[in-house]
Amino acid sequence: MKCGVKLETLSWIEAEQWFVNNPVLVIPLGAAAKEHGPHLPLNNDAIIANWLAEEIRQRLPVVIAPLINASFYPAFIEYPGSISLRSETARDVIVDTCTSLASFGLSRFYIVNTGLSTLRPLAEAKQLLDQGIALEYLNLDQALQSLPDDLLEQQYGSHADEHETSLMLHIAPEVVDMSLALDDGAEGEGRLTRSKGQGLWSRSGVFGQATLATPAKGRVIAEVLLNHALAQIAGLEGPSQLSPG
Repeated sequence: MKCGVKLETLSWIEAEQWFVNNPVLVIPLGAAAKEHGPHLPLNNDAIIANWLAEEIRQRLPVVIAPLINASFYPAFIEYPGSISLRSETARDVIVDTCTSLASFGLSRFYIVNTGLSTLRPLAEAKQLLDQGIALEYLNLDQALQSLPDDLLEQQYGSHADEHETSLMLHIAPEVVDMSLALDDGAEGEGRLTRSKGQGLWSRSGVFGQATLATPAKGRVIAEVLLNHALAQIAGLEGPSQLSPG
């Protein structure tokens, strides 16, 4: 089995050699500055995106691009440290990145997407790319539908919650402080807000029941996300040309 490579570690000559075979170009997309409650770091999504990309690299002969660490995250802008790009900017970052690399003969791109609001600019980017450039991306909602029905216990949530905290306990337990984990965000609707009555009120920035998280749950979630991504990438390249075995 041939492993992949990180683009940033190559010289341009080595990159040209890798590009000859038109490998899938994998782009991790995860915020390096987005609130995830009191128990998870601002770079939570960046950690997940890089972890998934590395697991993919170890299994497939792909090229991993550098992390894109900012995108469209409007639901979190009331919490200090959170950065959100305009949707159009987030879309154009993807379009320009893929177009730049496509000029060297690459035509298959996969985004290791770790957000939900990012789905909109990603869908628009896919439509804007030139014909002949294939773009696919991880859709968390779709991927997580494959989880066992009895895995998660929380009654509500989608951010810094049982699922996300469990995943982090599996892949990067050293950055999780479970003594600060809590259940929050059950009131209201819309974007997360620290002002009661104006949206989905959450004093902590958590939406869900993070106290239910465990590393064992995180291992299952990680496997589901990774397998979903591997299947999508294999579909981009064609099963006979790119497979993990």
